[in-house]
Amino acid sequence: MEIHLRDFRQRDFEAAWRIDQQCFAPGISYSRVELAAYLRRPGAFALVAESSALATDPQGQGVSADGSSPSILGFIAAECGNRNRGHIITIDVLPGARTVGVGSRLLLAAENRLRAANCDCVILETAVDNFAALSFYKKHEYNVVKTIPRYYSDGVDALVLKKDLLSPPWPANLPQ
Repeated sequence: MEIHLRDFRQRDFEAAWRIDQQCFAPGISYSRVELAAYLRRPGAFALVAESSALATDPQGQGVSADGSSPSILGFIAAECGNRNRGHIITIDVLPGARTVGVGSRLLLAAENRLRAANCDCVILETAVDNFAALSFYKKHEYNVVKTIPRYYSDGVDALVLKKDLLSPPWPANLPQ
């Protein structure tokens, strides 16, 4: 599967929101209003991962080889906040695309954009019982820095994870 990353466009909103609904339980997933508000925050950006071999139509839009719109496999929303600290708002990848590196590519691209915006570190929150996410973030060198009791509307605690962005970007910092 060929994966292409690009900047989020407003027309991607419904697809991104539907993916968020599939990735998280009610009460943890974002409402349309919440997701739209996060995407409009100062310093916020989003990237999407699309499948298929892409070409460009006459209007400069991505199209797949058969002329159809490419399908969005996932997206990441992040922001460069105050004190040179980045924040991953959400990373959502369709269940069927979680074993082909979509999440890793989105996360790496967002971290690189945060580095370019002079962020020294990046933080994110995840539910204490989201073991797949915790394993994913550990693989990408995130460390737990604190717990926030009853962070989610269903009463589940969140772990705050942090990664130093001053070190070389992953995977360049892996042994050769």
